[in-house]
Amino acid sequence: MKSHRYSDAERNAIYRVIAERRDMRHFLPGKIDSEVLWRLLGAAHSAPSVGFMQPWRFIRITDTGLRAEIHALVESERLRTAEALGERGAEFLRLKVEGIRECGELIVVALMEGRDAHVFGRRTLPEMDVASAACAIENLWLAARAEGLGVGWVSLFEPTALAQLLHMPSGTHPIAILCIGRVKNFYKRPMLEAARWADRRPLSGVVSENRWPEADADGEGCAQ
Repeated sequence: MKSHRYSDAERNAIYRVIAERRDMRHFLPGKIDSEVLWRLLGAAHSAPSVGFMQPWRFIRITDTGLRAEIHALVESERLRTAEALGERGAEFLRLKVEGIRECGELIVVALMEGRDAHVFGRRTLPEMDVASAACAIENLWLAARAEGLGVGWVSLFEPTALAQLLHMPSGTHPIAILCIGRVKNFYKRPMLEAARWADRRPLSGVVSENRWPEADADGEGCAQ
């Protein structure tokens, strides 16, 4: 029987890029080569999608004035988020949560209009359009890491305001602002983990068998 398994080197490269992917906030100046950018977008467009609906749309932001307006939207939401966090608000404000002004490329990812017409796979789970677009973002993220480029996913914005700013038609919905660019170093650990905002849960706490896991004494799930 023919083996479909990749070589050890190829397989190890896949796991390495997954392990070393980081949500980046610190970027070096300089544009990204056009061929590389299109490779990244091609990787995103190769993502799986429920019902093959391909709900993602990518808007490349090349106007510096528009980039500044997007940054202002994010900054406004950053302050509102800090207020909503209550006693953790000050801690949140000390975090660097975006690199919009510094990154080499800025891409807005949005969901297309007319998604309600796609019933295949969405009749009971309409949110699968978002899940599909998230797969596209992850593809781009992993491809960028393999290219030596950092990506930061920014979700601190009011969707309606961003849609209006970008003249998006009714029915569309922006879900991500992606900062892409060269970096001095990739974080050794996820930035929010290094900043002690949160810790990664152990794998045993998120995997169970045949039923929802029972809670342990700390309220965390235990594998069954």
